[in-house]
Amino acid sequence: MNHPRPAHQTETSFGTEDNGRIVLALPKGRILKAVSPLMSGTGMAPAPECLGGDSRKLRFPTQDPQVDVVRVRSFDVATFVASGGAQVGVCGADVLMEFDYPEIYAPLDLGIGACRISVAQPAHLPHDPQEWKRWSEVRVATKYPAITRRFFAARGINATIVHLHGAMELAPMLGLSRLIVDLVDTGSTLKANGLKEVETIAQVTSRVIVNRTALKTRPEQIDRILSRFRTALAASSPVAENV
Repeated sequence: MNHPRPAHQTETSFGTEDNGRIVLALPKGRILKAVSPLMSGTGMAPAPECLGGDSRKLRFPTQDPQVDVVRVRSFDVATFVASGGAQVGVCGADVLMEFDYPEIYAPLDLGIGACRISVAQPAHLPHDPQEWKRWSEVRVATKYPAITRRFFAARGINATIVHLHGAMELAPMLGLSRLIVDLVDTGSTLKANGLKEVETIAQVTSRVIVNRTALKTRPEQIDRILSRFRTALAASSPVAENV
């Protein structure tokens, strides 16, 4: 599936150049909670209201007067960074796999928010990998249409996508699809809804991502932010960096 490319723009289009600030996009939800302790170690911790659930604000100052944080949906982090609205961001590898923006460079794996993208089916049905070889097509409910199509296409199967943004677990029991592809942590939600994992597509952790143009035009600022993340990461629990 071809996703629309982000509109290209100069940084001055959105007023980020006039004040010199770097905009860092963070995702709402579980990744924000997981990255918060690390942010404190970078010297760029956002204002406390950023982490609370009551504030309706979306942009916040940080400990560094040259860095602001914007809080957006996890799937939107990559789009903000690819478009240049934010120069740096933190998002899950699942989002990078789904959108595959060439404008994004992902230099650092934070090792947080670990989970996996998996295929699941009703628990009462047997799973025989050999049976998949006899399928020509299958209906799959997912919020990851691109990842899902690639996974099944590699097996010679045409995946008809039922595109949902949540509650994928309902799709098989309501007859919308035979399978689902979703993000799985403990698997308890699948089990509670009569499903079981049958294939793992990819392991997922959260990455620091950078707009490639910003990396070229503002290298010192971007390098300083990446260095702060590396230092904070080393001080907590070192993980391997992408090369």
